[in-house]
Amino acid sequence: MVVAIGAAVGGGGDDGKPTASSSSDRAGAGKGTEKGDAKEGQGSKDKAGKKADVSGNGTFQVGSDIKPGTYRSTGNKLGCYWERAKDSSGGLDGILANDNVVGSSYVTVKADDKIFKTRGCKGWHRVSEDKTGAAPQAQVSGNGMYRVGVDIAPGTYKAEGNKSGCYWERDKDALHEMDSIEANENVTGSGIVTLAPEDGYFKTNGCADWKKAG
Repeated sequence: MVVAIGAAVGGGGDDGKPTASSSSDRAGAGKGTEKGDAKEGQGSKDKAGKKADVSGNGTFQVGSDIKPGTYRSTGNKLGCYWERAKDSSGGLDGILANDNVVGSSYVTVKADDKIFKTRGCKGWHRVSEDKTGAAPQAQVSGNGMYRVGVDIAPGTYKAEGNKSGCYWERDKDALHEMDSIEANENVTGSGIVTLAPEDGYFKTNGCADWKKAG
């Protein structure tokens, strides 16, 4: 069970900046301890048979076990958890960022991070910053994290029939820190979001599929 130690992020305020909300409103909320069974979602290869750069289960020292860079894991079910940490104490104060993942996720591991921990996830693949040759989609699942211009095309998207628990955010990077969030919202019913070409990522949890409008 995740025990949040900071305010989760909710819908934007009048100034367009993220505002705090109850941690129960945000899927995969905030800092805390990992949850789930480490057996869930294991796999050293993706569907194409490509071997992962980093296993989906383990604690890795940055610089020796895992290289700094941006990593992607796909096809995850409930129980996938990852964490960037500034030390190996295992304490809450050591956590720089973390998330519980359903579907796909990206995370950027910085050179000055000390530890990357992952449990119950599919393998992590290091990705290039180059967008050349990408084929972004006009419809994506309501659970996952997508790179704008690579996985999802810029534009305005709608998700219809959402129940309580749908959350989305636009991010400038994959560090998963408070400063990473450009805008976010908790949605019930229909949701609409516009992704700009300069956005980095679109993250969505517990929502209906997002389809490009118009």
